[in-house]
Amino acid sequence: MEKTTSKIFGLRAIIEAINSGESVEKVYMQRDLKGSLFSELNSLIKREKITLSYVPVEKLDRLSKNSNHQGVAAQIAPITYHDLDELIEKTVASGVTPLFLILDGISDVRNFGAIIRTAECTGVHGIIIAKHGSAPVNADAVKTSAGAAFKMPICKVDHVKDAVFQFQAAEIQLVAATEKTEDSLYDVDFEQPTAIIMGSEDRGVNPSILKLVNAKAKLPILGTIESLNVSVACGAFLYEAIRQRQFSK
Repeated sequence: MEKTTSKIFGLRAIIEAINSGESVEKVYMQRDLKGSLFSELNSLIKREKITLSYVPVEKLDRLSKNSNHQGVAAQIAPITYHDLDELIEKTVASGVTPLFLILDGISDVRNFGAIIRTAECTGVHGIIIAKHGSAPVNADAVKTSAGAAFKMPICKVDHVKDAVFQFQAAEIQLVAATEKTEDSLYDVDFEQPTAIIMGSEDRGVNPSILKLVNAKAKLPILGTIESLNVSVACGAFLYEAIRQRQFSK
Protein backbone atom coordinates (compact mmCIF):
# COMPACT_ATOMS: atom_id res chain seq x y z
CA MET A 1 0.00 0.00 0.00
CA GLU A 2 1.45 3.37 -1.01
CA LYS A 3 1.76 6.18 1.47
CA THR A 4 2.99 9.73 1.16
CA THR A 5 5.98 10.78 3.22
CA SER A 6 4.70 12.57 6.29
CA LYS A 7 5.77 14.10 9.55
CA ILE A 8 3.67 14.12 12.68
CA PHE A 9 3.95 16.36 15.71
CA GLY A 10 2.97 16.27 19.35
CA LEU A 11 3.52 13.75 22.10
CA ARG A 12 0.25 11.83 22.02
CA ALA A 13 0.16 11.69 18.22
CA ILE A 14 3.63 10.12 18.04
CA ILE A 15 2.98 7.72 20.93
CA GLU A 16 -0.21 6.57 19.21
CA ALA A 17 1.58 6.18 15.86
CA ILE A 18 4.23 3.93 17.41
CA ASN A 19 1.69 1.89 19.36
CA SER A 20 -0.45 1.39 16.26
CA GLY A 21 2.44 -0.07 14.28
CA GLU A 22 3.23 2.84 11.98
CA SER A 23 6.74 2.70 10.45
CA VAL A 24 8.24 5.61 12.40
CA GLU A 25 11.64 6.22 10.82
CA LYS A 26 13.00 8.90 13.13
CA VAL A 27 12.00 11.05 16.08
CA TYR A 28 13.24 14.62 16.52
CA MET A 29 13.17 15.81 20.12
CA GLN A 30 14.06 18.95 22.00
CA ARG A 31 16.58 18.37 24.79
CA ASP A 32 15.85 18.45 28.51
CA LEU A 33 12.10 17.95 28.26
CA LYS A 34 10.39 16.34 31.21
CA GLY A 35 7.05 14.77 32.09
CA SER A 36 5.28 11.44 32.05
CA LEU A 37 4.45 11.59 28.34
CA PHE A 38 8.08 12.23 27.42
CA SER A 39 9.10 9.28 29.61
CA GLU A 40 6.52 7.11 27.87
CA LEU A 41 7.71 8.22 24.43
CA ASN A 42 11.36 7.63 25.32
CA SER A 43 10.51 4.12 26.49
CA LEU A 44 8.73 3.39 23.21
CA ILE A 45 11.64 4.76 21.18
CA LYS A 46 14.07 2.47 23.02
CA ARG A 47 11.75 -0.53 22.80
CA GLU A 48 11.18 -0.16 19.07
CA LYS A 49 14.81 0.92 18.42
CA ILE A 50 13.73 4.05 16.58
CA THR A 51 16.42 6.54 15.60
CA LEU A 52 16.31 9.57 17.92
CA SER A 53 17.86 12.93 17.15
CA TYR A 54 18.02 15.81 19.64
CA VAL A 55 17.49 19.12 17.85
CA PRO A 56 17.03 22.79 18.77
CA VAL A 57 13.53 24.13 19.02
CA GLU A 58 14.13 26.22 15.88
CA LYS A 59 14.36 23.04 13.79
CA LEU A 60 11.15 21.72 15.27
CA ASP A 61 9.50 25.04 14.44
CA ARG A 62 10.64 24.68 10.83
CA LEU A 63 9.54 21.05 10.57
CA SER A 64 6.11 21.82 12.00
CA LYS A 65 5.77 25.20 10.28
CA ASN A 66 5.37 26.72 13.75
CA SER A 67 2.46 24.53 14.80
CA ASN A 68 2.22 23.25 18.38
CA HIS A 69 4.84 20.48 18.19
CA GLN A 70 5.26 20.15 22.00
CA GLY A 71 9.00 19.68 21.55
CA VAL A 72 8.81 16.57 19.40
CA ALA A 73 8.32 15.54 15.76
CA ALA A 74 8.51 12.23 13.92
CA GLN A 75 9.02 11.10 10.35
CA ILE A 76 6.86 8.24 9.12
CA ALA A 77 8.09 6.01 6.29
CA PRO A 78 6.19 6.31 3.01
CA ILE A 79 6.13 2.51 2.62
CA THR A 80 5.04 -0.52 4.59
CA TYR A 81 7.99 -2.76 5.45
CA HIS A 82 7.88 -6.50 4.80
CA ASP A 83 8.73 -9.35 7.15
CA LEU A 84 11.92 -11.03 5.89
CA ASP A 85 11.01 -14.59 6.84
CA GLU A 86 7.66 -14.28 5.08
CA LEU A 87 9.26 -12.72 2.00
CA ILE A 88 11.87 -15.48 1.70
CA GLU A 89 9.21 -18.16 2.13
CA LYS A 90 6.93 -16.55 -0.45
CA THR A 91 9.76 -16.12 -2.97
CA VAL A 92 10.99 -19.70 -2.63
CA ALA A 93 7.43 -21.06 -2.86
CA SER A 94 6.84 -19.16 -6.11
CA GLY A 95 9.37 -21.37 -7.88
CA VAL A 96 11.67 -18.55 -9.05
CA THR A 97 15.39 -18.44 -8.29
CA PRO A 98 15.66 -15.93 -5.43
CA LEU A 99 17.71 -12.77 -5.85
CA PHE A 100 17.92 -10.49 -2.82
CA LEU A 101 19.95 -7.41 -1.94
CA ILE A 102 21.36 -6.61 1.51
CA LEU A 103 22.53 -3.04 2.10
CA ASP A 104 25.10 -2.89 4.90
CA GLY A 105 25.12 0.68 6.17
CA ILE A 106 24.39 2.62 2.98
CA SER A 107 23.52 6.03 4.35
CA ASP A 108 23.24 8.32 1.31
CA VAL A 109 19.58 8.74 0.46
CA ARG A 110 20.15 9.26 -3.27
CA ASN A 111 22.39 6.21 -3.52
CA PHE A 112 19.66 4.26 -1.75
CA GLY A 113 16.99 5.52 -4.13
CA ALA A 114 19.13 4.71 -7.18
CA ILE A 115 19.75 1.19 -5.86
CA ILE A 116 16.02 0.64 -5.30
CA ARG A 117 15.35 1.70 -8.90
CA THR A 118 17.99 -0.65 -10.33
CA ALA A 119 16.81 -3.50 -8.09
CA GLU A 120 13.26 -3.14 -9.34
CA CYS A 121 14.46 -3.08 -12.96
CA THR A 122 16.49 -6.27 -12.46
CA GLY A 123 13.77 -8.27 -10.74
CA VAL A 124 15.23 -8.32 -7.24
CA HIS A 125 12.78 -9.97 -4.86
CA GLY A 126 13.56 -7.77 -1.85
CA ILE A 127 15.98 -5.31 -0.29
CA ILE A 128 17.11 -5.69 3.30
CA ILE A 129 18.36 -2.81 5.45
CA ALA A 130 19.26 -2.46 9.12
CA LYS A 131 17.16 -0.35 11.47
CA HIS A 132 20.19 1.74 12.41
CA GLY A 133 22.78 3.37 10.20
CA SER A 134 20.76 3.04 6.99
CA ALA A 135 19.39 5.76 4.77
CA PRO A 136 15.68 6.37 5.42
CA VAL A 137 12.99 5.74 2.85
CA ASN A 138 12.02 9.39 2.62
CA ALA A 139 10.82 11.72 -0.11
CA ASP A 140 14.30 12.03 -1.65
CA ALA A 141 14.76 8.26 -1.76
CA VAL A 142 11.32 7.79 -3.32
CA LYS A 143 11.99 10.49 -5.92
CA THR A 144 15.42 9.08 -6.86
CA SER A 145 13.92 5.61 -7.14
CA ALA A 146 11.43 6.96 -9.71
CA GLY A 147 8.64 5.46 -7.63
CA ALA A 148 10.25 1.99 -7.43
CA ALA A 149 10.23 2.28 -3.64
CA PHE A 150 6.48 1.64 -3.76
CA LYS A 151 6.97 -1.55 -5.80
CA MET A 152 10.10 -3.09 -4.26
CA PRO A 153 9.64 -5.12 -1.05
CA ILE A 154 11.92 -3.63 1.63
CA CYS A 155 12.64 -5.36 4.93
CA LYS A 156 14.13 -3.87 8.08
CA VAL A 157 16.14 -6.05 10.47
CA ASP A 158 17.76 -5.23 13.80
CA HIS A 159 21.21 -6.14 12.42
CA VAL A 160 22.53 -7.21 9.02
CA LYS A 161 23.71 -10.44 10.64
CA ASP A 162 20.09 -11.31 11.35
CA ALA A 163 19.42 -11.30 7.60
CA VAL A 164 22.60 -13.27 6.91
CA PHE A 165 21.52 -16.04 9.26
CA GLN A 166 18.02 -16.10 7.77
CA PHE A 167 19.39 -16.51 4.25
CA GLN A 168 21.80 -19.20 5.39
CA ALA A 169 18.90 -21.10 6.94
CA ALA A 170 17.06 -20.86 3.61
CA GLU A 171 20.13 -22.13 1.71
CA ILE A 172 20.52 -18.88 -0.21
CA GLN A 173 24.17 -18.08 -0.95
CA LEU A 174 25.62 -14.78 0.25
CA VAL A 175 27.89 -12.83 -2.09
CA ALA A 176 29.69 -9.76 -0.74
CA ALA A 177 30.77 -6.95 -3.06
CA THR A 178 34.19 -6.01 -1.69
CA GLU A 179 37.62 -4.86 -2.80
CA LYS A 180 39.13 -7.11 -0.11
CA THR A 181 39.39 -10.12 -2.41
CA GLU A 182 41.15 -11.29 -5.55
CA ASP A 183 38.01 -12.98 -6.85
CA SER A 184 36.16 -11.41 -9.74
CA LEU A 185 32.46 -10.70 -9.97
CA TYR A 186 32.45 -12.70 -13.21
CA ASP A 187 33.58 -15.90 -11.45
CA VAL A 188 30.57 -16.04 -9.12
CA ASP A 189 27.75 -18.46 -9.93
CA PHE A 190 24.64 -16.25 -9.79
CA GLU A 191 22.40 -18.98 -11.15
CA GLN A 192 22.06 -20.18 -7.57
CA PRO A 193 19.63 -18.56 -5.11
CA THR A 194 21.61 -15.47 -4.08
CA ALA A 195 21.66 -12.51 -1.73
CA ILE A 196 24.16 -9.82 -2.75
CA ILE A 197 25.61 -7.64 0.02
CA MET A 198 26.62 -4.07 -0.81
CA GLY A 199 28.63 -2.15 1.78
CA SER A 200 28.54 1.43 2.96
CA GLU A 201 29.99 4.30 0.97
CA ASP A 202 32.97 4.78 3.28
CA ARG A 203 33.93 1.41 4.81
CA GLY A 204 32.36 -1.20 2.56
CA VAL A 205 30.93 -4.45 3.92
CA ASN A 206 31.56 -4.92 7.63
CA PRO A 207 34.48 -7.34 8.30
CA SER A 208 32.30 -9.41 10.64
CA ILE A 209 29.86 -9.94 7.76
CA LEU A 210 32.65 -10.82 5.32
CA LYS A 211 33.54 -13.77 7.56
CA LEU A 212 30.08 -15.26 7.06
CA VAL A 213 29.58 -15.02 3.30
CA ASN A 214 29.87 -17.79 0.71
CA ALA A 215 31.74 -15.65 -1.79
CA LYS A 216 33.50 -12.30 -2.09
CA ALA A 217 33.77 -10.54 -5.42
CA LYS A 218 35.07 -7.32 -6.87
CA LEU A 219 34.71 -5.41 -10.10
CA PRO A 220 37.75 -4.83 -12.33
CA ILE A 221 39.02 -1.27 -11.98
CA LEU A 222 41.17 -0.16 -14.92
CA GLY A 223 41.47 3.54 -14.09
CA THR A 224 43.28 5.34 -11.28
CA ILE A 225 40.24 5.85 -9.03
CA GLU A 226 40.03 2.92 -6.64
CA SER A 227 36.29 2.31 -6.50
CA LEU A 228 32.92 2.99 -8.08
CA ASN A 229 29.94 4.73 -6.57
CA VAL A 230 28.02 2.06 -4.63
CA SER A 231 24.84 2.42 -6.68
CA VAL A 232 26.82 1.96 -9.92
CA ALA A 233 28.67 -1.06 -8.50
CA CYS A 234 25.37 -2.53 -7.34
CA GLY A 235 23.99 -2.20 -10.86
CA ALA A 236 26.99 -4.07 -12.27
CA PHE A 237 26.48 -6.94 -9.81
CA LEU A 238 22.76 -7.19 -10.47
CA TYR A 239 23.10 -7.13 -14.23
CA GLU A 240 25.79 -9.82 -14.12
CA ALA A 241 23.32 -11.96 -12.17
CA ILE A 242 20.66 -11.29 -14.82
CA ARG A 243 23.13 -12.01 -17.66
CA GLN A 244 23.99 -15.40 -16.19
CA ARG A 245 20.40 -16.34 -15.50
CA GLN A 246 19.06 -15.32 -18.89
CA PHE A 247 21.88 -15.95 -21.35
CA SER A 248 24.34 -18.54 -20.01
CA LYS A 249 22.11 -21.58 -20.47
